[in-house]
Amino acid sequence: MKLLLIEDNPAMQTTLQRSFERRGMQVVLCADGARALDRWRASLPDVVVLDLSLPGVDGLQVLTQARAEGLRSPVLILTARGTVGDRILGLNSGADDYLPKPFDLDELEARIRALARRADAGEPASEFAGLRAEAGAVYHRGAALELAPREAALLRALLQRPGRAVAKEQLCETVFPGEAVQAEAIEVVAYRLRKKLVATGVQLVTLRGLGYLLKAG
Repeated sequence: MKLLLIEDNPAMQTTLQRSFERRGMQVVLCADGARALDRWRASLPDVVVLDLSLPGVDGLQVLTQARAEGLRSPVLILTARGTVGDRILGLNSGADDYLPKPFDLDELEARIRALARRADAGEPASEFAGLRAEAGAVYHRGAALELAPREAALLRALLQRPGRAVAKEQLCETVFPGEAVQAEAIEVVAYRLRKKLVATGVQLVTLRGLGYLLKAG
């Protein structure tokens, strides 16, 4: 896998490069937002890890310009800007995932590999009852929902099989990639997501012994 790491902090850049290369990835480095697009075009990476606070050109500008040019590599935003508003802004600009600093290296690797797998599979946009999952975000009637990353991951997984039950164990693998968690951990994420779906009219239904499904209100 070829990874483009756009990060201006030298210590962070060195740590991530060594970690990724030990895990079998080819890493292309860029520390300047003004040069990021040139590196992106030249390297054609499988996944881009993008910091937002960059010298020269802000990370969101880099992402917006890349998408406008048709550069479709999956993008994971890695940044200290961790508010919901920042996540929504990043996803609306074309990011596929978002991981705030500080982070766990194993989770970061799992998210990167998940993005690469979805890109290889050509994962299509999913739509159900006014909800639409596309480019890492979920929209309702065209407006992005304010969801935490795990809530968004759960909803995207359910949108791939609307009206049909998805097992807790399968959802755990998607929502907690690379983490050893009990199936009950998904219940907390589902509880939070259920409250946020109230305004959309879509119900998140629990089926005992089967898992969860989406139902139009």
